[in-house]
Amino acid sequence: MMETLRFQVVGEAFKKKPLDVKTPADRPAKYFGQKVFNREKMYKYLPKDVYVKMIDVIENGARLEREVADAVAAGMKQWATENGVTHYTHWFQPLTEGTAEKHDSFIEHDGKGGMVEEFTGKLLVQQEPDASSFPSGGIRSTFEARGYSAWDPTSPVFIIDDTLCIPTVFISYTGEALDYKAPLLRALHAVNVAATDVCHYFDPTVKKVTSNLGWEQEYFLVDEGLYSARPDLLLTGRTLMGHDSAKNQQMDDHYFGAIPERVAAFMRELEIVALELGIPCKTRHNEVAPNQFELAPIFEETNLAVDHNMLLMSVMKRVARKHGFRVLLHEKPFAGINGSGKHNNWSLSTDNGVLLHAPGKTAEQNLRFATFIVETLMGVYRHNGLLKASIMSATNSHRLGANEAPPAIISSFLGKQVSELLDHIEKADVQDILAMAGKQGMKMDIPEIPELFIDNTDRNRTSPFAFTGNRFEFRAVGSEANCASAMIALNSAVAEALVEFKKRVDARIPEFEKKLAGTEHSAVFHAIIDILREDIKVCKPIRFDGNGYSDAWKAEAAKRGLDTETSCPVIFERYLDEDSIRMFESLGVMTKKELEARNEVKWETYTKKIQIEARVLGDLSMNHIIPIATSYQSQLLRNVERMSGVFPKEKASQLNARNLKLIEEIAERTATIETQVEELVKARKVANKIADEHQKAIAYHDTIAPMFDKIRYQIDKLELIVDDGLWPLPKYRELLFIR
Repeated sequence: MMETLRFQVVGEAFKKKPLDVKTPADRPAKYFGQKVFNREKMYKYLPKDVYVKMIDVIENGARLEREVADAVAAGMKQWATENGVTHYTHWFQPLTEGTAEKHDSFIEHDGKGGMVEEFTGKLLVQQEPDASSFPSGGIRSTFEARGYSAWDPTSPVFIIDDTLCIPTVFISYTGEALDYKAPLLRALHAVNVAATDVCHYFDPTVKKVTSNLGWEQEYFLVDEGLYSARPDLLLTGRTLMGHDSAKNQQMDDHYFGAIPERVAAFMRELEIVALELGIPCKTRHNEVAPNQFELAPIFEETNLAVDHNMLLMSVMKRVARKHGFRVLLHEKPFAGINGSGKHNNWSLSTDNGVLLHAPGKTAEQNLRFATFIVETLMGVYRHNGLLKASIMSATNSHRLGANEAPPAIISSFLGKQVSELLDHIEKADVQDILAMAGKQGMKMDIPEIPELFIDNTDRNRTSPFAFTGNRFEFRAVGSEANCASAMIALNSAVAEALVEFKKRVDARIPEFEKKLAGTEHSAVFHAIIDILREDIKVCKPIRFDGNGYSDAWKAEAAKRGLDTETSCPVIFERYLDEDSIRMFESLGVMTKKELEARNEVKWETYTKKIQIEARVLGDLSMNHIIPIATSYQSQLLRNVERMSGVFPKEKASQLNARNLKLIEEIAERTATIETQVEELVKARKVANKIADEHQKAIAYHDTIAPMFDKIRYQIDKLELIVDDGLWPLPKYRELLFIR
């Protein structure tokens, strides 16, 4: 009976056929942004003067006047209703790692017993959602429920089904941020101001510096029927038990391999939907592990890129179900094979199109390049523990340090050429590096940087923060994370480094003006080189081009003073370090109160995730695995009895030897599981009595999470010996290979 039921479930999953994906007749460029109120739509639906004012708001942060908001709302409503929209929502990103939305219709009473459709600037700009049930870390109580969502004009409004979605920030009644977007916008403003000031040393015409982000989204697909038959996948996002498949990724045949037909159909429809929503999908391919894939877009401004990633994660789940799949975004859904990350490719660029982390053709351009490389490293070095905290979670902790992901130590790979450049600047005398040549301008005695620099830098997959030619790749970000967390920390750290750099350069300039009187630009550039030499020495511990997986690196990193902590709840403490609080407050990104609240949320979230996993593991062990194992054991016992009744005693003893061994092993392993589950329950009860969220999270990490692998070990051994037809859960060999 059990065997028949199990394979019916599996069989139905394999029989499901995806819906036909009809590609639009137009090429992607024609329908890109079709469901987005972008500049093209604004130009069409807004009065010309309103359009000009809105562009000023978007590009320069100008104040949004009420009459402009009303005009924009009217234009949006006209566009939306023409596209079948009946509702609107403020779409925001609370501290749940997901998105939230409350839908309201356009309808209002007309005062005559009927109704009219209405959408005003007031409704566009601000709403008042209930803030009591979102994580707030104590900022809001149940009886203090008021919160506000406020429109972010820099992120375009879009349509999902019949709803107009308005990207917003989410703040409390008293003004504290309750989301990711508000502090992200503040961090982006801080790095813009700081980087623009530094750019003026090299180009006084620069008006704005933009932070750019290109994320690479890795994910798994599993058949929906199999997913539904795995309570652990359903409730925790990962398999809490399951023995290795005889074949998984050891043949290296999945990576960049031919995309399975069903998956390709899913990818095609996902790309069409994403492109209509303005998400510039560029790359798709098989990843290393079976059933693992990747999607990557073209670079965008960081705030928009974060919104697009959050939107894509939601959309891909919906599209996957139409094709009989479930998307797994957990960083480590399967043991023994690669997990999933979300590499954040980050860079800075000016309003005139210059990439600040790319080398140039002149001495001034290459000095600017060296400046932004070094000051980025300074920010990463000073706050390496904070950057690790920004990407750490209960789920990502399974992935970090494994062979497919960077270690839980933040370091930066630069490649031979950039390393040699910085070493040269550090060791050579300022006068030797920088010399003036009359009207010809400045000459720098540094190694030549080829124009095709990007092709001369190797990659280091073990580096959490690697330089890749014209940008840095923050590889440690987890696949289900909100990119904003990492981007808040990184942009803030770099902004602080640039602010300090400029203060020190400005203070050093008078010294060189005395030495180099009458030489145009000489004092400024000599001061820059002088400060860079100091900073290169200071941040040298963060530079590491070797194998980040090695034990030798762990020991070396500790000697260098880098943060080597691996406990997730302890790593979160870095947000409350004096240096972290001072940085965030000085830049206006977050207050100490907001940081303390967010850490409360992080500790509570960690505890709840481990708690849920413990409950699911206990339930599966006691109500699924042990009953099936003992049922099989009973079959073996009956077989032993029958063999003894048919064969002579000595012959029966020989024939029953294997069965008796299996019976004994099952008895020992089920007894061990029962004991370990009892210990797990007791440990949870003890931890649950701890009132302090910080200490409770540490208790769950130290005493409860380590029990999981011990229980799993026994269950996985039982999986190998219990009758395959009786085993209650789809196995890895079924989950990991799409048919």
